[in-house]
Amino acid sequence: MARLFGTDGIRGVANRDLTPDLALAVGRAAGSILQEGRARPAVVVVGRDTRLSGPMLESALVAGLCSAGTDVLRGGILPTAAVAYLTVEERCAGGAVISASHNPVADNGIKFFSADGRKAGRETEAAIEARATISVDELPMSEGIGSVEDFHGGADRYVDHLLAALETPLRGLRVVLDCAFGAAFNVGPRAFREAGAEMTAIHAEPDGSRINVDCGATSLGKLARAVVEEGADVGFAFDGDADRVLAVDERGEEVDGDRLIGMTARHLRSLDALHGDVVVTTVMSNLGFRRALEESGIEVVAAPVGDRFVAEAMAEVGASLGGEQSGHVIFAEHATTGDGILTALQIAAILEEADEPLSKLAHFYEPFPQVLLNVPVSSTSALDTAEEVWAAVRAAEESLGTDGRVLVRASGTEPLVRVMVEASDGRVAEETSERLAEVVRANLA
Repeated sequence: MARLFGTDGIRGVANRDLTPDLALAVGRAAGSILQEGRARPAVVVVGRDTRLSGPMLESALVAGLCSAGTDVLRGGILPTAAVAYLTVEERCAGGAVISASHNPVADNGIKFFSADGRKAGRETEAAIEARATISVDELPMSEGIGSVEDFHGGADRYVDHLLAALETPLRGLRVVLDCAFGAAFNVGPRAFREAGAEMTAIHAEPDGSRINVDCGATSLGKLARAVVEEGADVGFAFDGDADRVLAVDERGEEVDGDRLIGMTARHLRSLDALHGDVVVTTVMSNLGFRRALEESGIEVVAAPVGDRFVAEAMAEVGASLGGEQSGHVIFAEHATTGDGILTALQIAAILEEADEPLSKLAHFYEPFPQVLLNVPVSSTSALDTAEEVWAAVRAAEESLGTDGRVLVRASGTEPLVRVMVEASDGRVAEETSERLAEVVRANLA
C-alpha cells in the first residue's frame, strides 16, 4: 500500500482519496495495534470538525476500531486539542481526530494521538499502514467486538481545562473571534465569555459547507474589519479544527505565529517563567524574529515544519513554549499539542495585564522580507531527487550569504512544493523565489 500519512496524519479529498473503505481499514489497523497484549478492550476518543464528510468518515473509522475489539468514546465535534486532552484525562489508549484542519471543504483527514496526548509517531503510523490490509480471519467475534458510547460532557471538561490554565480574568477586554465555521464554533466563544471578555463571534456556526471559506486563519480580512468596526482590543482567527490561531491587532493588522510566540516568550522571561530561556520554532520562522529574541537573551531552537516535531524538540530541550509561524503554538505546561483556543486565551491574558496594545507588544522586531510561493506539482516525492532544483537552491544560498536564506520543501498535506526565500532586500527575495519556483515547475509540474 502507498504511504498514507503525511506531515499531519492522512489527508485528501473525502470520498476520493480518503474513502470510507480506507477509514474502515485504518481504524481496524489502529485498533488491532492498540489491542495487542490487552485482556480488556482499549478505549479511543474520537472527535471531528464540522465538514460535510465528517459523519461519513467517523462512522467508518469507528466501525473499524470496533471491529478490532476497541471501545470508542465518540465525542462529536471537538477541537483537535480537546481530543488530545480528553485522551489523557480519560486514561484512554489513544485518540483520533477526523479533520483536514485548514484545508478546503472537500478535503478531510485522520490523525491519531497516543495515550500521552501526543501525535502518534512515525513508527506507529508505519505500523498502521502495514496492517491496513489485515485479514478478517484475525478479527474478534461475539463479545470481542468493541462498543461505542457517545461522550457527553467532553466539551464542558475541555472548557474547564482552558479556564483553569488562565491566571488572569479577561474582564473588560474586547475580543472578536473568527471560528471559521469549524470545531471552535461553540467552545471558543464559550471559553472567552466565561473568562470575562466582551466577546463578539463571527462564522460561529457548525456549517461544514463553509469551513475555512473566506474566513478563519486562512483569510483574516473579515476579522480585521470586525475588530476595527467593534473597536476591539484584539481579534483571533482559528482554523477548521482550532489547533492553530492567528491574530489581528487593534488596528486590524495581522499578527502571525512568530509574533505571538515572540511576545509570549518575552513576557514569560520577564516573569522568570520561560523554562531554560529557550523557545522552539520551525525552519519557517523569520530571521528577524530569531535575531530579536536572541538579543533579548532567549535561545531559539529550530525544528522541522509540523507541531509534532516542535513538541518533540520541546521535550528534548525542556522548553515550555514553542510553535510555528502558521499559528500552532504549544504551551507545554497546559497542552501536549497545538491549541488555538488555549493560545488565544493566553495572549488575551497578556494584553489584560499589559499597559501596551497588541500592535506594540507583537511588533517588537522588523522582519526580513519573506516570500513564500506554493508551486503545484505532479509528485512531491520527486523533489528529493530533483538535482536541478537543488543545484538552483545551492546557487541561491551562495548568492544570499548571511543576508538571507532559502527553504524548499514538499507540503505534507497538499500536492505542492513550498519555496520560501528571505533576504534583507525585498526585491532580491522576490526575484530569487520566482526564479526557484520556475525551476521547480520545469522539473516537477
